[in-house]
Amino acid sequence: MFDLFSDAAKVAAQMEILSSEYGFALWETLYSLALEVLFAYVIGLPLGVLLVTGERDGIRPLPRWLMAVLNGIINLLRSVPFLILMIIALPLSKIIVGTKVGTAATIPPMVIAAFPLVARMVESSLREVDQGVVEAAQSMGAGAFQIVSKVLLPEALPSLISGGTITVATILGYGAMAGIIGGGGLGKMAINYGYYNFKFIVMWAAVIGLIVLVQVFQSLGTRLANKCDKRLSKKN
Repeated sequence: MFDLFSDAAKVAAQMEILSSEYGFALWETLYSLALEVLFAYVIGLPLGVLLVTGERDGIRPLPRWLMAVLNGIINLLRSVPFLILMIIALPLSKIIVGTKVGTAATIPPMVIAAFPLVARMVESSLREVDQGVVEAAQSMGAGAFQIVSKVLLPEALPSLISGGTITVATILGYGAMAGIIGGGGLGKMAINYGYYNFKFIVMWAAVIGLIVLVQVFQSLGTRLANKCDKRLSKKN
């Protein structure tokens, strides 16, 4: 009987944590995700474009040494495990946001980890564009900026959206791991409140929340990508 009451009290305590903390943790996850995706694309999208347009046979070739440096930096950042990269980048968070702990402190390291992925996603998407379309634009006298903005990006839009959903899912996974070293959101709830304190209801509620977010963003991204795909619209 004592164990029954004890278990009931533990469950009640965990449900109280969920009712008081879950909504704020979800909000922290979503707003940090929005900022991280935004800044990752602000840096990664232009880099991905340069990786395609700046190659030797591209529409605006860049010096080989510069292309080598860009590729080297992207490959280097992608090869470093996220937790190690985050620990290394925490001093940068101290400079930018004034702290090494909390949701805001995890945003700079997350952006550093995510923008190389975005750059490679954009590069891969742009390489799928039919070169005949690009050559037709060049023959009509279109400049490099016009080709990028009016040909490459619009033609690659479905693939870019699909890559965006992968980026969102990856950043959500990074955010969950960031809870280990002081990050906020559902990752912090799962690790600090749940795993470390043996509150497994709290832990699984946070994990399920992350899974649901990934599924929602994946479904929306797939639907939007299919809607923008001219090939599918022609079939219909």
